[in-house]
Amino acid sequence: MDNNELPKWHQELTIFNRIKPQIIIEGNIMDKYVYPEENDYQSKGVILNLKDYLNAFFRNLGYHHVIFYDHLKGFYNDSCDDGKKAIDDFAALVSKDVTEDHIEAPFSGRGANAAEIIDLALGQKEESVAVIMDFVSRYIVSPTQLSPDDVLSFTRLQKAVLGSSEVVESSGVHLKNTVILLTQKVNDLPVWFYLDNPLSKTINIQPPTKEERFSFVDTQFKSFFDREIYQAEIGRYEDESGRGELKKFKEKFTGITDGFSYTTLNDLRILCKNQKFHLNELTKVVDLYRYGVKDNPWEKLDFKDFEHAEQEFYQRVKGQDYAIAKTLDVVKRAMTGMNGLQHSSHTKPKGVLFFAGPTGTGKTETAKTLSQKIFGDESRCIRFDMSEYSQSHSDQKLLGAPPGYVGYERGGQLTNAVKNNPFSILLFDEIEKASPTILDKFLQILEDGRMTDGQGNTVYFSECIIIFTSNLGIYVDKEDPETHQIRKIQNVTPGDDYETIRKKVGGAIEHFFKYQLNRPEILNRIGENIVVFDFIRPETADRITDALINKIRRELLESKNITLSLSDKATDNLRKLAAGNLENGGRGIGNIIEEYLINPLSRYMFDNGIRSNTGITINDIVTDNGSVSLNCTLTEGNP
Repeated sequence: MDNNELPKWHQELTIFNRIKPQIIIEGNIMDKYVYPEENDYQSKGVILNLKDYLNAFFRNLGYHHVIFYDHLKGFYNDSCDDGKKAIDDFAALVSKDVTEDHIEAPFSGRGANAAEIIDLALGQKEESVAVIMDFVSRYIVSPTQLSPDDVLSFTRLQKAVLGSSEVVESSGVHLKNTVILLTQKVNDLPVWFYLDNPLSKTINIQPPTKEERFSFVDTQFKSFFDREIYQAEIGRYEDESGRGELKKFKEKFTGITDGFSYTTLNDLRILCKNQKFHLNELTKVVDLYRYGVKDNPWEKLDFKDFEHAEQEFYQRVKGQDYAIAKTLDVVKRAMTGMNGLQHSSHTKPKGVLFFAGPTGTGKTETAKTLSQKIFGDESRCIRFDMSEYSQSHSDQKLLGAPPGYVGYERGGQLTNAVKNNPFSILLFDEIEKASPTILDKFLQILEDGRMTDGQGNTVYFSECIIIFTSNLGIYVDKEDPETHQIRKIQNVTPGDDYETIRKKVGGAIEHFFKYQLNRPEILNRIGENIVVFDFIRPETADRITDALINKIRRELLESKNITLSLSDKATDNLRKLAAGNLENGGRGIGNIIEEYLINPLSRYMFDNGIRSNTGITINDIVTDNGSVSLNCTLTEGNP
């Protein structure tokens, strides 16, 4: 096999086992691995745990003894058929007694312990030895608080490494007696034991690379599927175009399993086979594994349901045609699988939007409407008020505290929400108020579509649409030339045309992220998906006013059987009042309706004992010294 096809850590081990008498292997050591070579001790492509892998590796190099040690069992070898003979031969080499199938030896203590036996094994020159010490990080309580016995044992181990001999096998091969230490993190060992130690080499095992994951699915592909399904379907992929389609399935599977271990990939293989997925459904097994769903809601969306989506949005969000069109473009990209094609990652969120513009113009309402349209439920739009996460430690509240901290077991508010609702819209209101530490976390979410919470669980955002909202650019800071104090001035007004508003707001957002926050990379992740909402214009205000009046009429009729009518004069009055409060957007119009219609109408109904089955006609809205009253006509019984 070409060396370039071997895992990087395998190549390093091949190089340094002949040079360094001590090798520390850290990182992804609990995983399983695909053995990459064919030799007398192992077949190529077999999935092994690390111990079995190392047993085959060192035996293939010609080592006479390959022995494992852990502080629970002592010295043993359970990774080969002749394990009892292997431990008997090793015991004879170091002159120790065998108890059943192992040599008992504690790690710490002044008696005959593990380090003493390793010293004997590495120092002799008769037979080559590779001792693999498993669970090394568990031998001691803390690397910074060693007991005297622990210090003695690690010192003995250092002495053993210093005295390691080279053995010339009968074949003429020169082999270095070696000790291999397996630990999840090298800093779980005392620093003085390995730091600046010229006899020691640390090798890090990373999760499988993109190439290794593709190789796994490519070589194991047949075993992903039920035998009958595979035999029935593989024929259609035998020509050139079919092979190309099959390769695309494998490449997509490779992309969306970024960060997965070999163990997880093997779990997916078994799950795919057990669930009887078809060949063209290979990637669906990832959704089943991550989210517990076999059918992805995104794939169930019907294009026909979105043919008139603009009109449905216009009914709820008025006067924002550009924003709605831009929003729906992102959804259509997600539905057609075109989102993120310009990037290398297959795990990015389904879409990212940055809603900016004046308050009360429909930003939150657009997100809710989108949630209703895609998932059939407004509650799938999960809102986070980022003003609540402005402190430097707020990332722990959002993403979860690290182990050992108060609240660690509860997880984070965001990560918990996505675990419970992986298919959702995440709305981050007033994102500019969030702590910079949280914004740094968003970089990973936007780029990789995943985040590891405080409990070490990976949370996936690849099935979410992420929406940020902001009022940036509506007001800007300006220095008063006389007092030299910084004060906020209005940057855009309802009198500006939309194009002017879009440019000014966009420029202010760019300035904020690049120069104030010094996070231009966040802006790059958002890309061209900044959607600027317009001010509520007078004609839009009329439509919103009419819509709110109709909603009140409908609610009264349905809940109380009360028919409400407004004269043209009363309606025009409300429209004029609403048009005078455009800077506060749709919420401002809602406040006007509450003050000039809902409140006086409630008072009128209370004073006249009206509960139900009545017709009310509002002839006029009367204001007198700040108080508001209605001139109404009653119709007994609902006509």
